[in-house]
Amino acid sequence: MPASEKKQCIVCGDEMTGRQDKRFCSDNCRSTYHNRQNSSQTNFVRKVNGVLRKNRRILASLNPDGKASLHRDKLLENGFNFRYFTNEYVTRKGTVYRFVYDQGYTERENGYLTLVIRQEYVE
Repeated sequence: MPASEKKQCIVCGDEMTGRQDKRFCSDNCRSTYHNRQNSSQTNFVRKVNGVLRKNRRILASLNPDGKASLHRDKLLENGFNFRYFTNEYVTRKGTVYRFVYDQGYTERENGYLTLVIRQEYVE
């Protein structure tokens, strides 16, 4: 590269010396660049994980003995979000269990739920 053409850092614009394919003047600028690139995706994932962790905490707190029955309003009062769960398990009889990691529930009639803890055989 001719001496008159100095490369500039793509983050801060400072002039750089060194390799011709160098893009950043420092580790700090490199980290800043990559953090900016991933921030929107990272924030989305962080928010979803936060909702899932909260849902799991709520289920675990209301199901200390491994099986409980309660009305769905009790979950809603505690801030549970029914749109977020990690997986579903359908029994042979067609009963659908929704799990948030190891804590799960199935909906029954009149808005009641049965809370369960995932068993090892459930995959």
